[in-house]
Amino acid sequence: MADIHTTKTPVNGVQTSIADQLTFINYAFGNVYAKNGGYECDMVTKTETGNQSPPPADAGTGGDAWADYQRQPARTVNGQTVPWDAKLSGNFLQLKLLKQAHPNLKVFISLGGWTWSKYFSAAAKTDALRKQLAKSCVKQFIAGDLPVQDGRGGPGTGKGVFDGIDIDWEYPGGGGQPYNTVDAVNDKHNFTLLMQAFREELDAQGTKDNKRYLLTAAVGAGVDKINNTEPALYQQYMDWVNLMTYDFHGAWENTTNFHSPLYHDPADPSTGNVAKYNTHDGITALVAAGMPKNKILLGVPFYGRGWKNVPAGANGNGLYQTAGGGANGAWETGIEDYKVLVGKAGTRTYHPVTKQLFLYTTTGEWWSYDDATVIGTKMQYMRDQGLRGAFSWELDGDASGALTSEVWKGR
Repeated sequence: MADIHTTKTPVNGVQTSIADQLTFINYAFGNVYAKNGGYECDMVTKTETGNQSPPPADAGTGGDAWADYQRQPARTVNGQTVPWDAKLSGNFLQLKLLKQAHPNLKVFISLGGWTWSKYFSAAAKTDALRKQLAKSCVKQFIAGDLPVQDGRGGPGTGKGVFDGIDIDWEYPGGGGQPYNTVDAVNDKHNFTLLMQAFREELDAQGTKDNKRYLLTAAVGAGVDKINNTEPALYQQYMDWVNLMTYDFHGAWENTTNFHSPLYHDPADPSTGNVAKYNTHDGITALVAAGMPKNKILLGVPFYGRGWKNVPAGANGNGLYQTAGGGANGAWETGIEDYKVLVGKAGTRTYHPVTKQLFLYTTTGEWWSYDDATVIGTKMQYMRDQGLRGAFSWELDGDASGALTSEVWKGR
C-alpha cells in the first residue's frame, strides 16, 4: 500500500514503475469545508495558507480541484489523449485508468492530513453534523457526484475512481495545527461516532451499487494519541487502520533523534510519553486498547527527518546532540526524500537497538531514515507480530522502487 501526494507523484509514473507491487493507494488529500450550516466534502481550487506564521483565518481551507479532475494531463496512463470536453480528467481520471490496467488495485480518498484537519472536531460534534459530513463525502467521492467546474464534473462523473475512504484526522483531542477546531473532552468518543457515520453511509451506497466500500483511518502511533481515541469501540467500523509509525521526532525539537525507530533506546534522553515514541510501543499500546492485530498496518516512511549544525558529541556520530535547527530539504525544512538522502556523503550507522539508520554528513547534518535493510527488518517484525500489512508515506520518495519492492517482498 502507498500514499500519493497530489503535488509530487504523477499517476502515470506509478503505472510505469511499481503499480504491480501495490494493493492499495491512498490519494492525499481531500478537504472538509464549512458549508450549508455544517461541514462537507467539496472541491475547490484555492492556495493553502496554513504554512504561514501566524496562520491567517482561512488556513486549512485550500484545495486543488484543478489537479484532481480538471487538468488536461500531458500523458495518460493508457497513452490516449483526453478529449477536451471530457467530464473527468486530471488525477482522478489517471487513477481510474490505472485501476483498469491493474484490476486488483484499490484506491482510497484520504481526507484531512496534517494541513486539512481543521473542521473534523466541529463536524463530529453532533449526530446531524456527522451524518452531513459522511453523506457529502460518500456522495462526492464514492457516488462520484463531482461539482461542475470549468466543463468538468457532474453527477456520477467520478464514480469508479475510489473504492473507499480513509479518515486522517490529525488529531482528536489536539496536537495538530493551531487553527484546528478541537474539543479536548468530547473528540475521543466523537471520533468513534464519526467512524460509525461513515461506515453507515458507505454501506448504504454499497447496497445501491452491490459493492462493499472500504473504510480506514490514519492514526497517530504515540501513546498519547492512542489514548485520545477508543480503539476497542471504533475498530468495529474499520477495515483497518494505518498506524503512522513515523514522525516521532523531528526538527521541531532541538535534539537529534530517530523519527521512525522500531524499538526504544534506553540511551534516549526523552521522558514521559515521548520515551514511548517508537513503533513497537505504539503497536503494543494500540493492541492493548482493543485494536485487533489483523486490522493494523505498519507505517513505513520513504523520507527522513534531519537537523543541521550538529556537533559530533562523545560518540562522534551526532546522535542525541543539540542541533542548530532543521536541515534544508527540497520541499520542507527538516524533511528530505529517501531518493535524495541515499546520495548524501557521510557516515551511515544502523542503530543496534532502534533498528533505524542514521546519517551524519560531512557538513554536520544528521538524518534518520529507512532504507531497504531497515524496511526488511520492519517487515519481519510485521510478520512476527501478525499484523495485517504495511503502508508507506509517500510513494514519490522512492524513485528507484527499491523501498517499495522491499515492502512488497515482506507481505
